Amino acid sequence: MSVGSGPQEDAARLRKEINAHNHRYYVLDAPSVSDAEYDVLMQRLIALETQHPSLRTPDSPTQRVGAAPSIEFQQVTHRVPMLSLNNGFSEADISAFDQRVRDALKVASVTYSAEPKFDGLAVSLQYRDGVFVSGATRGDGTTGEDVTANLRTVRSIPLALPHTSQTRDIDVRGEVLIRHADFEALNQAQQQAGLKTFVNPRNAAAGSLRQLDSAMTATRRLHFFAYGLGFSGELSFQTQSEVLDWLQSMGFAIAPQRAKVEGLSGLMDYFQSMAAQRTQLPFDIDGVVYKVDSLRAQETLGFVSRAPRFALAHKFPAEEAFTQVLDIEVQVGRTGALTPVARLQPVFVGGVTVTNATLHNQQELDRKDVRIGDTVVVRRAGDVIPEVVRVVTHLRPESTTRFALPSTCPVCASPVFRAEDEAVTRCSGGWRCVAQCKQALIHFVSRHAMHVDGLGDKLIDQLVDRQLVRSAADLYALDRTTLVGLDRMAEKSADNILASLEASKSTTLARFLFALGIRNTGEATARDLARHFGSLDALMHASIEQLMSVRDVGPVVAQSIHAFFADPTNQQVVAQLRARGVHWVEQSPALIQPERPVASFAITGTLPTLSRDAARAIIEAAGHRVVGSVSSRTQFVLAGADAGSKLERAHSLGIPVISEELLSATLARLNDPTQTSATSI
Repeated sequence: MSVGSGPQEDAARLRKEINAHNHRYYVLDAPSVSDAEYDVLMQRLIALETQHPSLRTPDSPTQRVGAAPSIEFQQVTHRVPMLSLNNGFSEADISAFDQRVRDALKVASVTYSAEPKFDGLAVSLQYRDGVFVSGATRGDGTTGEDVTANLRTVRSIPLALPHTSQTRDIDVRGEVLIRHADFEALNQAQQQAGLKTFVNPRNAAAGSLRQLDSAMTATRRLHFFAYGLGFSGELSFQTQSEVLDWLQSMGFAIAPQRAKVEGLSGLMDYFQSMAAQRTQLPFDIDGVVYKVDSLRAQETLGFVSRAPRFALAHKFPAEEAFTQVLDIEVQVGRTGALTPVARLQPVFVGGVTVTNATLHNQQELDRKDVRIGDTVVVRRAGDVIPEVVRVVTHLRPESTTRFALPSTCPVCASPVFRAEDEAVTRCSGGWRCVAQCKQALIHFVSRHAMHVDGLGDKLIDQLVDRQLVRSAADLYALDRTTLVGLDRMAEKSADNILASLEASKSTTLARFLFALGIRNTGEATARDLARHFGSLDALMHASIEQLMSVRDVGPVVAQSIHAFFADPTNQQVVAQLRARGVHWVEQSPALIQPERPVASFAITGTLPTLSRDAARAIIEAAGHRVVGSVSSRTQFVLAGADAGSKLERAHSLGIPVISEELLSATLARLNDPTQTSATSI
């Protein structure tokens, strides 16, 4: 640093120098200084910002070290949905894709942008005035999780972009992953610390990015590769290749293997080239992605369902290996499904050692004719789930016999049954079945259900095996003495579990319905049921015809819900849960007008009497939705004390801000047929 320069100039110079070193190391893979030299520069900057806090900027490299642990991740609604890609597996699939594109565009040949398909975690990064302000996971494509603090620790993500006049408000899309060398080092460190190792790099990247403590994420060498834009603001490009060129000029890492190819032959040549390079790459890929290069042509082609017509993922064939079936066992799931599972001679396939493979159901087992002692071909379906592909019949021993599912549950000895319209055989034991009980409890306390921290699988095993808990309601009867008496349970851990159980009593009807684990009823269906009926009693007494009037609820789902609430055991569990304090805010179904437009609300600050969950329940029960961030598509912001950036954003966009006192009146007017739109309020 030059003599006589002030703290502000010194800090700016250090930030620029450190960011340049980060770019060379993490993006260009060409470090220019030693780790020791880099550490000296970082310590100087930390000391300066500590001495002069006003010099600390959002884009400072010191902001990558990790913030305080988060209680949980907030939900974020993507301004532009992060859609899935349709898959192709054979040359015929790719030929059909190219033919559809050419027919729709009425051209003889198409230029494509081809890129490797990263096997990591898709995220969206928002930049405002050139500064990284927030980041979220893909989630369900519409709503993801806010992992901003963790993404700040990823050193290949620029915290600030050059040419801020071009980046007033944009979303950069890409993949977070971990390289092979860093994955091996991470697992070695985990093993030395006596901690569980990660199965593969994708799991390691996903687990690291979803750490509640971003300081932990900062210790792991995650990388980010950009592959496109979501919301693009004032930017304008002609081709996908131009988008990638621009992202690279902004300091983002772009897959160096990308290429621009012509027609079907170009696509297939690229695929073969990447398949040959796959094992030599420093990171995992599970295929390649083709996109029509012209952005105008992309607009013409548009979308079908939740996938673009102008793009396709060409997946590599699943890796296969030979092994022997040592045994066939039966697992009982949360809904009573009996699943035959092949216990295998351990075999390495698709990057992991496989010891078990699902045989799905009796019909599938019979179709493949898998027997104990058989030599089988195993693959990881989608490079994730191990499955038996086929039997090598010429190696079959003479002593093998066919396997059949038992007529009674192997866990509780209850009779099993198979409905006429189902391939799955189920145990009739319900909560009385220990296996179903355990799985149901694991689901009940999960994050998207009742969200009880500390009650993991092993602890639930102990509670059920010792007959301390036999239903979800029993969880709320646990006391400190009981918990401390369990294996590996300290007093502080017991207190934390009890506190989490107490906090979980205040929930929403949608969460509660999802937590009950009703067959065929996921989160979205649970939300629709809560909005439609408003109260649990109304839902429990609904007929199948009334249930089928709910959006996306057909006869199968309606029958599952009706059967669940008709069961005396389930009725008793629900009654006990309510008696032990589990509650939510209910609404009259008269407020619900499905034909009215759905308005979106953002909630910020501390409300006078309502928790955020309670406010969310009121809004959703009225048929509207709650979003995690404020954008131009948000109709209202519900604000309380100490409201932060969401309130500022609402004011800047001219979005109406309401108080808790005005919430009921606002919802009533939204659902008033005489009102024409949300903007009339």
